[in-house]
Amino acid sequence: MSSQEVVVLSVGGVRFVTRASTLQQFPQSRLARMVSDDDREFKLVNGEYFVDRDGALFSYIMDFLRTLQVSLPTDFSDYQRLQREAEFYGLYPLANLLSQEHLLKPRLEILEVRFSLQEMQAFFRIFGSCSTTIEALAEQITVFTGQQTGQGWNSPFPSQKTLVPLPLERPSHHDMVFMCGTENSAGDQFVARYVSIKPDKRKLINGTNVLGLLLDTLLKDGFHLISTRTVPSEEKAECYTFERMKRAAGLAIMVNQTPGSSGVAQARRSQVQKGK
Repeated sequence: MSSQEVVVLSVGGVRFVTRASTLQQFPQSRLARMVSDDDREFKLVNGEYFVDRDGALFSYIMDFLRTLQVSLPTDFSDYQRLQREAEFYGLYPLANLLSQEHLLKPRLEILEVRFSLQEMQAFFRIFGSCSTTIEALAEQITVFTGQQTGQGWNSPFPSQKTLVPLPLERPSHHDMVFMCGTENSAGDQFVARYVSIKPDKRKLINGTNVLGLLLDTLLKDGFHLISTRTVPSEEKAECYTFERMKRAAGLAIMVNQTPGSSGVAQARRSQVQKGK
């Protein structure tokens, strides 16, 4: 059978359409032998291969064959059943990965926002259990500084003046610090700090407005607010704690094939994304 030929499978009553080359990703597997007519258990009925197995789980098998990655829903729990299906089809690299559930299961992620007001300035500190989330959030947040005349958070945005972006303070991989508001410079001149949080294009100077935009951004990113409290030892800082289930890093099977080889020379695991 040509590798470009379309193959139709009926797995447990669920119909799948793919190319022969997809089923031949692992030449020693039963699916590869099926399209080569080397496995008599799979019967060709009315142009479709009939497979008496779980059709819902086979959808994850097909996704793996198409992408060579394991990506499961956050609420997935049938690891042992899917491993058994992978073994049935002779997809042992996938079965080996599924035997290590800790690499695939989603994990609980905690994020904390601390917010305090001091005169005309607002201070923010964000802690996160996952460094990649903090890195992504740091790329969304930009602090701009510039001189302006007049005092107060309600002063108009000085569009005619140049604002200079400032780097965020990063005490560690798991937190960041920034501020907004105004402070006295000389005479009636004030140094103003504005905050922008992508994808919102506004530059905000009012600390309460920045807090509202930050919390809204986290909620849109899938976080859930689980508690609020006041930390009196830190100038009465308001503390907002969020959590979400973070999907495990995608895992890929690296298939090494050498010229003239008839199968998979080697399969190994590699994390597509890394979190600390």
